[in-house]
This record gives sequence, C-alpha cells and structure tokens, in this order.
Amino acid sequence: MEIRESAKLILGKKDDTRGKVGGGQVLTSLNLSSLVIDHLCDQANRKNTAVACFYFDFAAQKEQSSTSVLGALLKQVVGGLREVPEEIAKAYEDQKMVIGGRAPRLADIVEMLKATTSKKSTFICIDALDECAAERLVRLLDSLDQIVQKSPGTRIFLTGRPHIRDEVQRRISERVTSMRITPERSDIIEYLRARLNEDTNPDAMDGGLEADILKKIPENISEMYVKVTTLRKLLQVIH
Repeated sequence: MEIRESAKLILGKKDDTRGKVGGGQVLTSLNLSSLVIDHLCDQANRKNTAVACFYFDFAAQKEQSSTSVLGALLKQVVGGLREVPEEIAKAYEDQKMVIGGRAPRLADIVEMLKATTSKKSTFICIDALDECAAERLVRLLDSLDQIVQKSPGTRIFLTGRPHIRDEVQRRISERVTSMRITPERSDIIEYLRARLNEDTNPDAMDGGLEADILKKIPENISEMYVKVTTLRKLLQVIH
C-alpha cells in the first residue's frame, strides 16, 4: 500500500499537507519558527532525518486534542519513510478487527511514534504550545517525554509564551534549554511600517492613528520563549 494512503487510513484523517489539523497551520507567522522548520526540512534528506511539525490554534482548541496532535506528527514521520513500519501496519490491522473499526487511541499513537522515531533522527516542532488547552497539555507533554526517553535521537522544539516553561520543565525529563526571544523595538517598527504600506485602504489611516500604532504595539508586544530538549543552544541543535 502506498505510504501516504496507508497513513491516511491508519490515522483516519484527510490527506492534507504538513499536518494541518483543526484549521491550524503547521507554519506560524512567527519568523523564528518558520525559519527553524524550513531549515530542518531543507536538511532532512541530506542528513536522513525526519521532521514533523504542528501549530496550535486557539480557535481550534476543541479539535486539537493530544491524540490528534500526535496523530498528525505520526502521519508526517511515516510519510517520510520508504515503507510503513511493521508495528504500524499491525496496529492498523488490529484496529480493523474492532467492531466498526476505530482510530488508534493516544497510547497506540505514542507507541507508534516510539517505534518510528527510534529508527532515525527526528525533529518534532510544536509551535504556539501555550494555545494548547490546559487540561490537554499535561497528557501531551507526558507523551512527548515517553517518546524522547525511548528515542534518544529525537529532539523537541517548542515555542510558546513564558508561562508554560515550568510545566515543560516538570514534564520533560530530558534536560531542557530555555531561550528567551525578544525582538528589537526598531525591528517591530520596521515591520509595522511595511505592513501599513501594504494597506489596501490607505484613506482609512490618518497620521494620528499611524503614530498610535507605531507607539503602542512595540510597547505591548509579548515575549516568546523557545525550548529544546538538548543541552546545546538552539543553533547548535539545528546544525
């Protein structure tokens, strides 16, 4: 069976691209995440590594359960393999034997990810982790911890606002490196000016409103944190 078709049947999802789930896009507007993911994807074939990505969307919290997130990541990892691993094929066959058939449960998907990520170096990138519903975050982090414990060649790249840092450090037993990323005020202003110049309705903007935008947004911009499950700094992990 063709790999993507098999993964689609196993996970019970439409054949989308790069893990779009519940309206969430894999790549975020945050330049950092986009650059990191693009960099890893560019090197994936050359270094024989797998890259799986997911973006949390606050508007789709109900649909983005731990099972659906890890299922999307598994689909991407399997999609990059030459053939479906025997463990996953067997799990799919076992599920078909259940009355009416059913999608794999969270524990099943975790075991599949353990099996696939242990076969090759894997990067798992999750953007906007702070948008994950609080009651689901613990199960997701515990599942990721199980995966990295079984697969020492797996690296986790997470982005989110500062308040999730302590929870990540509690749940991920591997050493966690935390990096605070804050843009320069001049960079924010330059970006805002560029977006304002693209306004399709320039008559709606006056000098006073533009001045307020350029003053208040840079003052209120929130910080973003990056976490990676290695002792090295982010750039060392990427290279």
